[in-house]
Amino acid sequence: MSDVPHTVRRPGPRLSRTGRLLLVAVLLVLAVLAVLLVPRLLRGPQPEQTLTVPEGQRATQIYTAADKALHLPAGSTAKAAKRAHLPLPAEAKGNPEGYLFPATYPISSDTTPASLLSYMVKTAKQRLAADGIDSYRTVLIASIVQAEADRPADMGKVARVIDNRLAHHMPLQMDSTINYALGRSTLHTSHADTRTKNPYNTYRYPGLPPTPIDSPGADALKAAGAPPAGDWLYFVTVKPGDTRFTADYQEHLRNVREFNAQQRSAGSSGSSGSGGGGA
Repeated sequence: MSDVPHTVRRPGPRLSRTGRLLLVAVLLVLAVLAVLLVPRLLRGPQPEQTLTVPEGQRATQIYTAADKALHLPAGSTAKAAKRAHLPLPAEAKGNPEGYLFPATYPISSDTTPASLLSYMVKTAKQRLAADGIDSYRTVLIASIVQAEADRPADMGKVARVIDNRLAHHMPLQMDSTINYALGRSTLHTSHADTRTKNPYNTYRYPGLPPTPIDSPGADALKAAGAPPAGDWLYFVTVKPGDTRFTADYQEHLRNVREFNAQQRSAGSSGSSGSGGGGA
């Protein structure tokens, strides 16, 4: 018989039934979290979703893009724009056209059409204030400049043509405003188009159209805010990179004829159009 005393081990505390149930519940929660989080951790950080608004897009185009980015039925953002009470100038009368600033905007799970539009308008106001622009008229002119200018280098001259024609009480005769009225984008404007009874038809109705016609970018806004000196009254882009500005109507007609010849040689059909005075 061994003289080494035996050690008597007392049993540890036992979990109650409630304790066992709580332990099982905790383990289940940890298992679920592991299933949800581990794949994300293995994939690493995911890029933030964004919506990019290009320079020159119309509000209707931005609404469509926002619906897709937010995975909403078509027309959702357009409806939200009418009741969102956006921080717009009084002259806009609730229409955000021209104030949905071209930029890239973040989109999260809690982004709504109203919050996204408000972000765009607030961005526009900040950028306008930074450039010293506080006039709805300037934004309106900038939107036409954005649509009409072939390149940023021409924007200042286009803005000066608009100012000069307004000062001379001449109709603007801008094809871009007719395109806006008809919901299209084309280089060709027919004589029938110029008779369209629409307030955005600047061939038929004098002065500026009722609202901006797109979202102008920084270059167009700066051009509209401070156009260079010049007596130009007409312009036409004969071919990409070659926009002709003149104060002489006969010279303008010659430029338009050259534009028409270029279009025919390129195989284009339809009547020709031109910015700043038409043909």
